[in-house]
Amino acid sequence: MFRKGPPYRGTKGRAADRESDVSRFGRLWRSGVLFSDGLLPEGATGPGARPMVRFFVRWVRRPLLPVLRLWRRNIQLRVVAATLLMSLVVVLLLGVVVIGQVRNGLLEAKEKTAQSQASGGFLAAQQTADAAAGNRGSGRSGESSAQTGRVQNTGTWLNTLVEQLASGGQGVYSVVALGSKTNDAPFVGGGIGTRGPRSSGDLRPEESIPVDLRTALDEHPGTHQRYARVYWQGDRSDPALIVGKRLNDARGNPYQLYYVFPFTQEEESLSLVKGTIATAGVFLLVLLGAIAWLVVRQVVTPVRMAAGISERLAAGRLQERLKVSGEDDIARLGESFNKMAQNLQGKIQQLEELSRMQRRFVSDVSHELRTPLTTVRMAADVIHEARDDFDPATARSAELLLSQLDRFESLLSDLLEISRFDAGAANLEPSPVDLEDLAARVAEGAEPLADRKGSRILIEGDGQAAVAEVDGRRIERVLRNLVDNAVEHGEGRDVVVRLASGGGAVAVAVRDYGVGLRPGEAERVFNRFWRADPARARTTGGTGLGLSIALEDARLHGGWLQAWGCPGDGSQFRLTLPAYAGDTLRSSPLPLEPSDSRRRRGLRPQSEAGAGSHRDAVASAGGGRDGAE
Repeated sequence: MFRKGPPYRGTKGRAADRESDVSRFGRLWRSGVLFSDGLLPEGATGPGARPMVRFFVRWVRRPLLPVLRLWRRNIQLRVVAATLLMSLVVVLLLGVVVIGQVRNGLLEAKEKTAQSQASGGFLAAQQTADAAAGNRGSGRSGESSAQTGRVQNTGTWLNTLVEQLASGGQGVYSVVALGSKTNDAPFVGGGIGTRGPRSSGDLRPEESIPVDLRTALDEHPGTHQRYARVYWQGDRSDPALIVGKRLNDARGNPYQLYYVFPFTQEEESLSLVKGTIATAGVFLLVLLGAIAWLVVRQVVTPVRMAAGISERLAAGRLQERLKVSGEDDIARLGESFNKMAQNLQGKIQQLEELSRMQRRFVSDVSHELRTPLTTVRMAADVIHEARDDFDPATARSAELLLSQLDRFESLLSDLLEISRFDAGAANLEPSPVDLEDLAARVAEGAEPLADRKGSRILIEGDGQAAVAEVDGRRIERVLRNLVDNAVEHGEGRDVVVRLASGGGAVAVAVRDYGVGLRPGEAERVFNRFWRADPARARTTGGTGLGLSIALEDARLHGGWLQAWGCPGDGSQFRLTLPAYAGDTLRSSPLPLEPSDSRRRRGLRPQSEAGAGSHRDAVASAGGGRDGAE
């Protein structure tokens, strides 16, 4: 029996509707529609936020995709980039080391020069103070009153000392004189005769000399030095080395004398070294990149040529060969590749010739057998009509003879059809066909077999017209084979034929609940004369070529014929055809694995995630079908 009309819906159908409603709500939740429509409070957390994150990631990745694609496909780019990156690291490390060594050398030289210069200056200052004090104490008669006045004026004496000490270091160092620290008036000249500091040039002494250095000079006699930043008039500052010492003036009062050595020249030298290293590094990187590009190109170019030749060989242009020059490893590789291509061409030509001979043999045998078969058929018909006059054993033999002749004729027809497919001589005559009417006609023809098996054939549609431009004769043969196969292996259970259309495609799925297919059998079920159980009898008189011819018919239409099965859960065959002749299929409106099977396994129905594409062409699963009937 078969039933045509709206989709069959019992208790399972109503449950599927409820599940579909729940799934629809889930899709709205995941897509963020509930948030955007104001159905949920703004700022609510949940799965609705995930699509926004995915959208942002896709938005960020989109401009990077061409770069990533080029990076994956171009080995020359990767090698050159890696060489440049490693060279950059080496140049940076080398530059850091060289600059560090130069800096340390400059600092060491500066420090030695400063210490030497400052020691001489401190000694000269002390000798000047001692000489002035001796002259004042001896009271020489030849000494004029003007000279005695200069000695007694310590402020003038200190100015003169600073000018004398700084006269030989214009632009190299500066001299600063400060008063010694007291409890009442810090850093004020004690007995010097003035509270103002003295300095050469436009140096600002009070801001330039660190407080801790002044304190160290007062607390600990001897020479002290510090690295500090000194300030000049006009808001200019420079790093400098400051060397100071506490001395006594002509009257014996302590004061602090400093030598300030700015690093102006050293900074210029270091900047020159940095610029030289940077220029040399850039030049070296460009040079290494060019060298890497040229070297890699010598290796990559033959590989690219080999890849192009391989693609042309795969496309059937077996006469293509590599151009070989030289005697190096690449040349030997090219020679080996050409020898391999030549051997493959010879083998393929032999196989093609053998295949043509086999096809011609099958075609010739099929044609030649038709004449004696016609004669045997006529004799068998005569014997079959007179079987009532025979004894029971002879009458049964006459019936078996006629049935086997029918099968023999079917086998010859299938062999002729297969030979036409192999020879590429199969023709397609497309016209608009309603697949639902075609399925109903096929189900009606299979009703006697279904009655014997105790099965029902149910036809379910999606409420839309399943019309496609196909060759009605070939598609009817495909559906008849699928339905007869499902009834044969359905173990007396219902056979469901589902139709759906959408996305420029029309699909028909034939579902049975019989023994199913074992793992790996879905890939071999379309092989010629393949049987899952060789001991199983073909009660429908199949030839073993039905599914093979059905697959060729589907391919001739540009469609898919795919199988799914699971042991004990039955199987499903899905035929997907383009709605218009010549179109390319992208997906099927029906899932390959039935929704009821996915629900039993605890998976989301495949229809909610997309019906599937040609990537699921042969699903693996389940048990005991004669695949090629």
